[in-house]
Amino acid sequence: MSTVLVVDDEPPILRTMAINLRARGYGVQLAVSGTQALSLAARHHPDAVILDLGLPDIDGAEVIRGLRGWTNVPIIVLSARTAEQQKVAALDAGANDYVTKPFGMDELMARLRVVLRAPAGGEESAVVHTPDFTIDLGNRLVRRDGRDVRLTATEWQVVEILVRNPGRLITQRQLLEQVWGLTDTKTNYVRVLMVAIRRKLEPDPAHPRYFLTEPRSGLRFLPDGSAAPAPAGAE
Repeated sequence: MSTVLVVDDEPPILRTMAINLRARGYGVQLAVSGTQALSLAARHHPDAVILDLGLPDIDGAEVIRGLRGWTNVPIIVLSARTAEQQKVAALDAGANDYVTKPFGMDELMARLRVVLRAPAGGEESAVVHTPDFTIDLGNRLVRRDGRDVRLTATEWQVVEILVRNPGRLITQRQLLEQVWGLTDTKTNYVRVLMVAIRRKLEPDPAHPRYFLTEPRSGLRFLPDGSAAPAPAGAE
């Protein structure tokens, strides 16, 4: 059963969408804000997202960019914004389709079926091998030196986001939104968690080879561990 995350701050639309999706055999997750949507998506990995752009906390385009930082999940924008420039901006941010409110439910469901059938493209390998450890994304397992490495639920979320995006810079803001549901970047959550992750996975936690920090920018995962390591600093 495919699961759809619906993001809209209008309760009547959420109720209508939930009823129609469940009647058609879909699992449903509901979010009333962009921050909640990013947090739910990171925890539960929906098969598709139906997203309103006019959210109370952050603009829907920012939610799209946040999701596209780590996932290829299909995104259908469902919005009252009709200007061509706004549609193009949402599609350029990474949306797969754009439906204007008011909308026909049958048409929306048809478009949902189309994006769910389309090949995701560029999917990561289910098992990521590095010279020092192996991460099985499908089974949520990490092994190092022939032994299982226990990660907390939050550590796994951060590791998974980074590992699913090898070589790509993931900003601190993206991690805070997707893992903790926060928009305030003035916290040390990421720094503290990366210290713990590096102790468990890096051969030399003080000089990381795999989970690298780019000062004032974010974090990057390098599966070959071959880049010149940067000192463990502020994330």
